[in-house]
Formats: sequence, structure tokens, C-alpha cells
Amino acid sequence: MLGQLHDLDLQLLRLFASVAQSGGFSAAQGVLGLSQPSISQQMAKLETRLGYRLCSRGKGGFKLTPKGEQLLKATRVLFESIEAFRHQANGVAGRLLGELRIGFSEALDQSVTLRLAQAITRFRQRDESVCIELISAMPADMERLLLEQRLDLAIGYFSGAQRAFDYRLLFSETQQLYCGLGHPLFSAVEVDEQALVEADRIEHPYRFLKTDEPFRGGVCSARTEQVEGALAFILSGRHIGYLPRHFARPWVERGLLRALREEESSFEVPFHLARHRGQVPGDAQQAFELDLLAAFA
Repeated sequence: MLGQLHDLDLQLLRLFASVAQSGGFSAAQGVLGLSQPSISQQMAKLETRLGYRLCSRGKGGFKLTPKGEQLLKATRVLFESIEAFRHQANGVAGRLLGELRIGFSEALDQSVTLRLAQAITRFRQRDESVCIELISAMPADMERLLLEQRLDLAIGYFSGAQRAFDYRLLFSETQQLYCGLGHPLFSAVEVDEQALVEADRIEHPYRFLKTDEPFRGGVCSARTEQVEGALAFILSGRHIGYLPRHFARPWVERGLLRALREEESSFEVPFHLARHRGQVPGDAQQAFELDLLAAFA
């Protein structure tokens, strides 16, 4: 009786299947390139390992025993499975597999979203079978998820203070100071520095920690990290604050927002591709990172 299958067992089973398919020892000589005595010895060795006879080979000719018939069926199933395994194993040799979790900031410019889509297009043209999850999150949340290794890559504006991360610059975003319709500065002919200092501004608890905003007023009774929250405060006509220029543009065109001291109060915020330095990137992550960098080149 066979215990574990060894290479010798597979060789003997292949010989047995060839003999059975050929219809006898003599007929299998040409197929196997072996003499009849050698085939007979090999068949006897297999029967010894199995503990039962596989065929009768006398004056009545070659014939499989009932157990030989069952073994032949099992042997064919075994080699079909081995062949299927071989194809599958070879098929994944160059294929990208697994999952990718990509974080990205809110309210991105349409051109940025398009470049992200182009990176996905590039990646999908590869030989891959990867599930990609896109997660929109605040910068602080993305940093936390990266630290917990629950994100593979993140696109956003970061403090740059996390030594555990590697950063690659992707693009920059213009931030502009705005007020809304109904605010005293909305209809002012000139907006001086003192007027800005006295205006009630919006505080961003995380954003632009490493960037010197051109304007940092003294009065502040509004606080939000989200772009949509800042927009709501500004549209109320009671607060001034920073918004991405591309995000504010439709509201400016509708006459609901006004840029304040456009040249002096605007500044650029760098957006980076970040990943955890201690997380060993898989093939899929490395490929997607290359496609992202190519799309933003």
C-alpha cells in the first residue's frame, strides 16, 4: 500500500498508464522505449508497492484486474490534476496577485483624478488579478492607516514629520484665501492687512503644518479639517478661510465667493505619494507605484 507519493511512484504510475493504454507489455515497448523484461520488472515493482495485482498477462492476453481498472482511473485523474497544477503554477509566475489599498485626499482637482485613473488604466494593462480599493480620507487618518499598515499607498498633503514614511512628490495644489457673499470684505474696494486680522478666520487643525500660510489672522471661532466644512463656513458670510483654488472656482463664478488679496494670500501645497518604510512592498504595489509616478510625471 502506498503511503506518501514519491517521484519513483509517479514514474511507475506513468508506465502503468502507458501499458494499459497500449494494451500490453509488447505494444508499450515502442511508446516507452523499454524492453519487455524491463517493463515487466517495473510493473512488478509497482504491484509490490501497492500490494495487489494490476493485470493478467498469460496465454489469454493482457487484461487489467478490477483493481487495475480502478487504479487506471485514479491515475488518469492524478496526472490531469498535476498537469492543471503545472499550468496554473506557470501562469502565475509573471502575474500580479493580491490586494492594493490606496488612500487619497478629498476634493482633488479633476486633472489629478484623471491622472489617478490613467495610472489604474496602466496597471490594468498588466498581467494581473488584483483587487484595488480606493479610500478617501483626511491626512491624519491616512497617516494613521499607513502606520497601522492598513494602506499600501497614500496620496495627500502630509506633515512630513513621520520618519516611518517614504515620500515622493506628485503635484502641488494652489490654496487661496476667500470670503463669502455677505461678508464685510466681499464688497470692499481694498482689503488691507488690518481688515484680514480682524476677520473671523477658519482654523485647520492639521492642514499645512509645515507650510507658512501667507495669512494667519488673530480671531478664530471656526474649526474644520474638511474642505467641505471650510466651504460651508466661508459661504455663511461670517468667516474667511483657505480653499483649493480649483475647488472654489465654481463658487466664485456664481458670485458666492471672492478671493482676498489674490497674489499675496495664495500659496502652494505639495502633495506626495507616501508609503510605510517598514512595509515590504509586494510586486503589485511596486508596479502600481511605478504606474502612478509615470501618470504624474
